[in-house]
Amino acid sequence: MSKTPLKNGLSAVATFSIVAVDVKTGEIGVAVQSKFLAVGAVVPWVKAGAGAIATQSWANTTYGPKGLQLLEQGLQPEEVIVQLTADDTDKESRQVGVVDMLGRSATFTGKDCFDYAGGIAGPGFAAQGNILAGAGVVDGLVKGIQSEGSLPDRLLYALSLAQEAGGDKRGMQGAALYVAKQGAGYGGFNDRYIDLRVDDNPSPIEELKRLLALQRLYFGRTAPEDRLQLTGETLQEIRDLLRAHGYAAGTGADYDQATRHSLQAYFLTENFDDRWTDEPVIDRLVLEFMRKF
Repeated sequence: MSKTPLKNGLSAVATFSIVAVDVKTGEIGVAVQSKFLAVGAVVPWVKAGAGAIATQSWANTTYGPKGLQLLEQGLQPEEVIVQLTADDTDKESRQVGVVDMLGRSATFTGKDCFDYAGGIAGPGFAAQGNILAGAGVVDGLVKGIQSEGSLPDRLLYALSLAQEAGGDKRGMQGAALYVAKQGAGYGGFNDRYIDLRVDDNPSPIEELKRLLALQRLYFGRTAPEDRLQLTGETLQEIRDLLRAHGYAAGTGADYDQATRHSLQAYFLTENFDDRWTDEPVIDRLVLEFMRKF
């Protein structure tokens, strides 16, 4: 594994990232992986209604807020990059990808970025990386983001394919997934739909997938097909599981008040607020969680 390049006492944010938008759903985001501690605190910048930016390779973190402001003013991604780099004396060491809400995109790789370094921009995405195993890493990002599925799933699939192609040739450490959507944050108070970070892990992409699954479990809504009636064997299993978890539970053939109160307490304790209902049903995913833990 190569030694981390240094410049002015700082280590390079050698990484690969994918910036993308789903113009149909209004979701926009960034996924990134790097042999760099807490890379999610540096590279991804996203704002619903404006766009998304990944700044890396001796990352100039002012590119994030400045770039989003320029996108809000109506500049196209290519114009944003021109303005961001215009007065940056180290622009040839920078790498940046930009996407707006209309799917317009641009990527920039300075000529002094460490090999392999490069990027590809297309409708709805910008893929880029530096200190990579080869050009196939960026190709993997593109293949992943052009696959089918939700934007968060495609962003993570892009990271996986990029890593399979060799990834950051120094190894793995941190990863992040940041997706914004108007009113999709917790409680509907902001646009922070998904903001997951793996700061230090030998398999950060796999850990990020695990965290995304947990996010969907805790903050997702119950699908109609996942509503199980609390009767018969299902009701008895719930009572047994509640007791195993230290809760009291009732008896009898019907869904009684004692069982309901204990089940609600369990839901709230485990942060399944969004999946609770007063109806005599239980979410299948919560039942599976209860069985495991």
